[in-house]
Amino acid sequence: MAAPPQTPSSQALPRRLYRSSVGKKAVMAVTGAILVLYLIAHMIGNLKVFLGRDDFNHYAHWLRTMGEPALPYRTVLTAIEIVLTVAVILHMWSAVSLARRARRARPVRYAARPTTQEHRYATHVMRYGGIVILLFVIWHLLDLTFGAVNPKGGDAQPYDKVVADFAPSHWYITIFYIVAVVLVGFHLKHGIWSAFQTLGWGRQGRYRGLHLLADVVAAVIVLGFVSVPVFVTIGVVS
Repeated sequence: MAAPPQTPSSQALPRRLYRSSVGKKAVMAVTGAILVLYLIAHMIGNLKVFLGRDDFNHYAHWLRTMGEPALPYRTVLTAIEIVLTVAVILHMWSAVSLARRARRARPVRYAARPTTQEHRYATHVMRYGGIVILLFVIWHLLDLTFGAVNPKGGDAQPYDKVVADFAPSHWYITIFYIVAVVLVGFHLKHGIWSAFQTLGWGRQGRYRGLHLLADVVAAVIVLGFVSVPVFVTIGVVS
């Protein structure tokens, strides 16, 4: 039995939903959740550097051979990268669209803004922190993924790339990495809380618990990522 044809209104429903502010916030919440899960998995993988050269290099090799021999080399990793790229694009595009819509709704600045100090702080963190994070991701890919700017080059083993990157003589790279990751933490903190509100979970009585959860998730991710460059720089990992 053939399915009934879709009406123009039903065909346009996803587009109309995304064009609404609620739809854009929902897209930001879902894509943000995808990125948070990736960061947690990536952090756990990074911590394998403390297990030694062989374990870390084996993990890096496993990422590229997931699914073999059923799937060709790097198929699963490429699929993950595509999903992450789409999630980042939708996340950023939704954020920019919402910011533009907010400016159009209030073309004239208030003499005294009715927003709280916390709201203004969160807005600046999400806006300018997002730009710094984007630049950091680009540098991170050029450095440790492709090896284009890594001291060891692109042919070196992953463990050697990490150690060379954060050697004591490259302390400025360590500082840049830490600053960028801390900004990621602030972005996560406010982003997770905003996602709770968008999904309807941020109700009265849950604020304290949800705020605490957002703080804990952000702090764990920051500490996990920062621990690697710090311990390499001070010589614990070499």
